[in-house]
Amino acid sequence: MTVYVQRILRGVAELIEQENGVFKAVCPLDCPDTCGLLLHKEKGKIVKVTGNPDHPITQGAICNKVRNMTERVYHPDRILYPMRRIGAKGEGQFERISWDEAISEITSRLKQCIRDYGSESILPYSFYGNMGILSVDGMDRRFFNALGASRLKQSICNSAGTAGWRYTMGFNGGTSPEDTINADVIIVWGGNIISTNMHQVVLAEQARKRGAKVIVIDVHRNRTAQWADWFIPLYPGTDAALALGMMHVMFRDDLVNEQFMKHYTIGHEELRKQVESYTPERVSRITGVTIEDIEKLAVMYGRADTSYIHIGNGLQHHDNGGMNVRSITCLPALTGQWLRRGGGASRSNGGYAQMNSAKLERPQLRPNPKARTINMNRIAEALEWEDNPVKALFVYCSNPVVVAPDADRVKRGFSREDVFTVVHDLFVTDTAKYADIVLPATSSFESTDLFSSYWHHYIQLQEPVIPAQGESKSNMELFSLLGRAMGMDEASFSQSEEDMIKEALHYPSNPYLNGVTLETLKEHQFVKLDMTPQQTFLEHLPTRSGKIELYSSAMMEAGLPPLPEYVPLQEGYDGERRPGVNDHFPLMFISPPNHNFLNSTFANVEKLQKIEKAPTLQIHPNDAAARGIEDHDDVIVFNQRGRYELKAVVTDKMLPGTVISQGLWWEKDGKKQRANVLTPDRLADMGEGATFFSTTVEVRKTAVE
Repeated sequence: MTVYVQRILRGVAELIEQENGVFKAVCPLDCPDTCGLLLHKEKGKIVKVTGNPDHPITQGAICNKVRNMTERVYHPDRILYPMRRIGAKGEGQFERISWDEAISEITSRLKQCIRDYGSESILPYSFYGNMGILSVDGMDRRFFNALGASRLKQSICNSAGTAGWRYTMGFNGGTSPEDTINADVIIVWGGNIISTNMHQVVLAEQARKRGAKVIVIDVHRNRTAQWADWFIPLYPGTDAALALGMMHVMFRDDLVNEQFMKHYTIGHEELRKQVESYTPERVSRITGVTIEDIEKLAVMYGRADTSYIHIGNGLQHHDNGGMNVRSITCLPALTGQWLRRGGGASRSNGGYAQMNSAKLERPQLRPNPKARTINMNRIAEALEWEDNPVKALFVYCSNPVVVAPDADRVKRGFSREDVFTVVHDLFVTDTAKYADIVLPATSSFESTDLFSSYWHHYIQLQEPVIPAQGESKSNMELFSLLGRAMGMDEASFSQSEEDMIKEALHYPSNPYLNGVTLETLKEHQFVKLDMTPQQTFLEHLPTRSGKIELYSSAMMEAGLPPLPEYVPLQEGYDGERRPGVNDHFPLMFISPPNHNFLNSTFANVEKLQKIEKAPTLQIHPNDAAARGIEDHDDVIVFNQRGRYELKAVVTDKMLPGTVISQGLWWEKDGKKQRANVLTPDRLADMGEGATFFSTTVEVRKTAVE
């Protein structure tokens, strides 16, 4: 151990030992803002969480979820020691065991799986319940690589949109947040940013004060839509059609930048011909947006001096999700907005902070480089395989029984007695109830980790502020312990957090990391990426042509349309394809986040439960009247996959034919309250992404059987 690392460890110990004071921290949630925090300690306990006013982007403002983080850290139901199941799967009955017993049983069962079924019978299931890089992209990856386990394709969130964006732009980065204050037209397309990206709202407000107009395009008049200057509702999954309709008007009315397109794009002439058929009249029939609004939107966007499009998550969760994002991504290229400071678009800026994943994950440890990959959206299907079956699951930083699609099938898979299941979490979640072994996890405030943002450009360091609660261990500690217990490469599983951070940040291939080191993070806690290369990014785009690809030969070779086009949903309706008398499920069902939960996180925090009250179904007055449903009626939402029980809220916040239920709730009191029992596990057109929002249902009053 070097003198430098020893000094770091002493400093960390001193932080934990200080009983009183205010300490810098990072929000660990799967949220683009990645806020700088201040933790207020009294008598060794965190008593308050506030925002860090010195953080250049988040500037002291935090959401209600994080303000109540202490309710989660010190929750009375938090797991504090390892447990073994003693009842049937799903009953949630466990007995306390020691860590030695837990490690012994886990390693024994994993070795048995390898002997009897091969190493690919073991499947890790994780996502970003904690966004710490060491927690979810580090020692865990090493362990499952060395084990030879099946790979997990983590495509439940943003993979369709990422693919659509990359086919067009070639890299996973867009407009810098700070620059958006210079825009005079801001379009928030498919994102409820008041609930999911609050600091972009702050920046948009600054632009507003300078005269900017904020337009929200969405299927739901949510909090962000109510805040906007202009809300444009449309039918779910018709976003590409609206973008193509805008392009039609822009080409027709010469609202495009010919010089920019000739120099920086490929395929603009083909695109010009492609959009000829997307007249405002046709697009209006498809989307439900009036002809007048399509014309007005296109002209406002085309004439703007500086326009910025914020592409949200929701519109990619469709059968045509990748094409939705790709089509919108083409718009800034038509008007040359990438040359304007604050112009352009963003869907994710995570590519700027790319780190040395090979050093973190150690793929060379894998004995079977061609091991199979299982898509996390298809976990229900994977647990039904008879050939090459899954025989062990290791779940961490995720709650798949609630968040994965086709949730009733997922629950049946997790109920199998012949699948050995380990869950590492802070709580006995709906998933943990099906575990054979439950392990206590630390909160992010109890461990050392590295955080980047997929929105702003700051890298942040989290050091432990309080000791691990009970016998909890971080992901880093757990997989280090398991690796050594399995007899794996000692050096790979004995590294410190600090050494891993240094290796992750040492990545000369990414010039944006210049100047970001463990030493500077220790001194400042957050360090901005070197954004100098962004100034000339248009000159070296990593697409095949080196240009913005309005026409993509790569898409053609992948069997996809090479130009943007509207592809109707496999399951769903648009304005031209309305349900007929023989359609059993005539309503489109959308389940976006609510304001006080983050996916299923915080759904067990009583204070936030009381604010959200209970799951509700927002239904249009026309659809409610046709079914004899009144406000506050108990209703059942159902389709061929399952049923969901909740109360009706009759409202005109969406177009007729669409119903909305916000938030993912844990089941309790015997009620069926999992929205994802209704959602399909089909894969999107690109990136093998999730199709949560391409779901059709019917609704009836509970009393009617």
